[in-house]
Amino acid sequence: MSVTDGFDPDGVKCVVWDLDGTLWDEIAVESATDDLPTPRPEALAAIDALAARGVLSSIASRSAPSVLDRLDAVPEVRARFLAPQVSWQDKSESLRRIAKDLGIAVDALVLVDDSPYERAEVEALLPGVRTLAPEDVTALLAAFEGREVTAESRERVRRYRTEETRRAEGERFEGSREEFLRWCDMRLSVGAATADEIPRALELAARTHRLNSSGLTPDRLRELASSDGHELYTARMTDRFGEYGIIGAALVDRTRRADGGTPATWSVPLLALSCRVAGRGAAAAFLFRLMERAREAGAEEFRVTLRPTDANLEMRILLRQAGLRRTDAPATATTTGVGDATPTARATTADSAVLGRTLQGDLPGSPAWLHVSDREDAEA
Repeated sequence: MSVTDGFDPDGVKCVVWDLDGTLWDEIAVESATDDLPTPRPEALAAIDALAARGVLSSIASRSAPSVLDRLDAVPEVRARFLAPQVSWQDKSESLRRIAKDLGIAVDALVLVDDSPYERAEVEALLPGVRTLAPEDVTALLAAFEGREVTAESRERVRRYRTEETRRAEGERFEGSREEFLRWCDMRLSVGAATADEIPRALELAARTHRLNSSGLTPDRLRELASSDGHELYTARMTDRFGEYGIIGAALVDRTRRADGGTPATWSVPLLALSCRVAGRGAAAAFLFRLMERAREAGAEEFRVTLRPTDANLEMRILLRQAGLRRTDAPATATTTGVGDATPTARATTADSAVLGRTLQGDLPGSPAWLHVSDREDAEA
């Protein structure tokens, strides 16, 4: 049986590497000089192959912190790793800190470590983390073969490096968090997805968990997006540090009434955003702009399909803050005038709920530090 049996590559956002005996053969602290051991070529090649597919790499090593200082002196190696942890703390604690620094779930990590003890410690305390021995890396890479690589994936490592710069500036900034966000000059643009943006939307559906309303599968999203009455929207964001790229996707069901009139309800079977923008108001701004567009199009009610999970608490809080409440209508509430369930209704699972709110009266406004525009206007 392969070590990657039952393994979901879409769920992996970062591979964490041990140093001694894994990235290189020797024990760094026992070196007679300040020179670090030479990294294994096959390990560096694997890290580069993962980066090309949008998978980050980090370090968790139980060693003297000075080893990381020495690694800084070898930029061609150090640049491959984000949020590295080198200390005498338990590996499980290092992985928690890496996940926190990167803003991803701990379960999105994979540990590569030559020590059976270290792997067992992580498996016991972080059961959602897959652990591998160095000889298993070939199977790990094979699990990614044949999967579509988007332009966003190829840029992911660079954008996380930019995020490190952004975080460092935030720590140095003399002022409040809101003042820092204003200083960042964040700009969000919303528009109908173009053909070349669809792969990224599918990727968001597969890879996001914290800010994912329903867990709609990529295949189902593709099917619904191409069906009558549905439109896929994306959100892009930039700030003074550079482009975030496409950070959000929303599928909107605007199936017309039987009389051909304007749909009274906009239903959103999926709202998904990258965890990279958590805590910056982007998810709220995207949702609120969709509500505004729905009202401008003549809709009277706005609905979102929610499938509660342990991971998407932030999304549930956001929907409540937006005034969305559970409706009494069953999943088949989004039906056509002739009584046939729409594709959206059929996509709603038994463990999902439909949340809704009226579009009459005041709608919530986007955070003051975010400049929000429709892409059609921004590109005019």
